[in-house]
Amino acid sequence: MKFIRKLLILVVVLILLFVSLPLFVGWYLSPQDSLKKVDAIVVISGGDNNERIQKGVDLYKEGWAPVLVFSGAAAEGDVSNAKMMKTIAVSKGVPKEDILIEERSKTTEENAEFTSDLLKQEGLDSYILVTSPYHQRRAYELFKKENEVAEIINQSALDENWRKKGWWENNVARFLTIGEISKLFVNFVQGIGGQN
Repeated sequence: MKFIRKLLILVVVLILLFVSLPLFVGWYLSPQDSLKKVDAIVVISGGDNNERIQKGVDLYKEGWAPVLVFSGAAAEGDVSNAKMMKTIAVSKGVPKEDILIEERSKTTEENAEFTSDLLKQEGLDSYILVTSPYHQRRAYELFKKENEVAEIINQSALDENWRKKGWWENNVARFLTIGEISKLFVNFVQGIGGQN
């Protein structure tokens, strides 16, 4: 009787772990912080770029920061992602003088490095970091590594392929999630991240 009882408890625990693990992964990858006024809004290119741009523009128009920063090199062609994002933001009503761009970065690591350098040069010590939700944790950790004293507020844009609750329901979202978990593991081994 004791054995059956212990076996049932073990089965229940395993079922609970199996059910809760996907929810934990979604929560972990996509940290979200309460908004407050900061020096800048940083939007890094990639993923669902239109949603990232829109989130940055919305935050700017809501008055959370007076400066909007776009980061990203050209994916193809001669026009950088950052410049293209700026053009779209201006067309949505953001004054061009309130936008800074970082056009050299080709990876998230470079987004963090080059954008942090730009922010330091401009004396911008606090910012809202905008990216896709599955990418938020890794982006945050890399930006924090570049400037440990900066105040970084996480605010993800929507993404058409990924949801915190339900990422396991489609192939694209599963691919994105596994990729981010793998990259976070590599960062952990290299001693990057682990805080928040």
